[in-house]
Amino acid sequence: MSSRNRPTKRPKLDGDGSFGRLGYFFSRAVANLRQNILVSALTVGTISLSLLIIALFLLVYVNLEKVAETWSEKVQLTAFFEKELSNEEFSAFKGRIASLGGTEKIVYVSKNEAMKRFRDRLKGQETFLEGVVPDVLPAAIEISLNKASRNSEAVDSYASRLKNIPGITEVQYGEEWVRRFNTFLNFMRLIGALVGGFLVLAGLFIVSNTIKLTIYARKDELEVLGLVGATRFFIKAPFLIEGIIQGAAGGLVALVTLAACYFGFLHNAGNFLSFNVTTAGLSFLPLSHLIAIFAGGVLVGFIGSLTSLKRFITI
Repeated sequence: MSSRNRPTKRPKLDGDGSFGRLGYFFSRAVANLRQNILVSALTVGTISLSLLIIALFLLVYVNLEKVAETWSEKVQLTAFFEKELSNEEFSAFKGRIASLGGTEKIVYVSKNEAMKRFRDRLKGQETFLEGVVPDVLPAAIEISLNKASRNSEAVDSYASRLKNIPGITEVQYGEEWVRRFNTFLNFMRLIGALVGGFLVLAGLFIVSNTIKLTIYARKDELEVLGLVGATRFFIKAPFLIEGIIQGAAGGLVALVTLAACYFGFLHNAGNFLSFNVTTAGLSFLPLSHLIAIFAGGVLVGFIGSLTSLKRFITI
């Protein structure tokens, strides 16, 4: 057989094998990014801007949830008694109340303590209480509920069961306030879910189309690779790795920008706000959210590249 008719062998990649191919695909992806630096920067910028908007929304939402949780801690029931309770009687009532389920904290308020609180609220107007003795006020037990039992239905159910305990003359818990608070909380969560979902979909759409434009600009390269017999995976792999790198870079830029905005706001908030945001309990996103944002950038870059390649490569 002549040398002309001998089949040519595919040149071996450096370190041929799984790791060798991965190294080649990665180096090819980095080379493509360098050759198309402006387009790559545009893609990274688009991903980072989309993720930053979502991250800022999450930051506001997380802090609103924290404020709402702080408010929900004020949801408590008060059980009144006609007479002062002895230590034994209080222990007995405490055991019965704790057995209802959903109870977080039980505090006994004696008649003297009730009078002290009343005087504190009327500070500067104590003359109205001249001649008033503690016996005119009822003894009470204040009950705080755990987080899962602070919605309207759970509070109503708890109050009904509390009223059935013998010895309790009245139960108060501000029914209307609890109902309005839970309505507001559910409305805020619904708005948060709708706005968050819209931002995620809008971000995916914008990023996907940006990546599609970058791949469209290199359609000739894809066609040439197909004509010389390159496999679909061989063609797609560098572009998919490009998408992952761009997504990771976009996620990292978004997180750094978010942190800069957050700490810059904390540093300068005193110049235009009348309260201290640090003591107000403003907090940064938890680690799980930060990881999710970064992973979201990687996923968006990968999915954007994968869907864009479908136009040029039949899968």
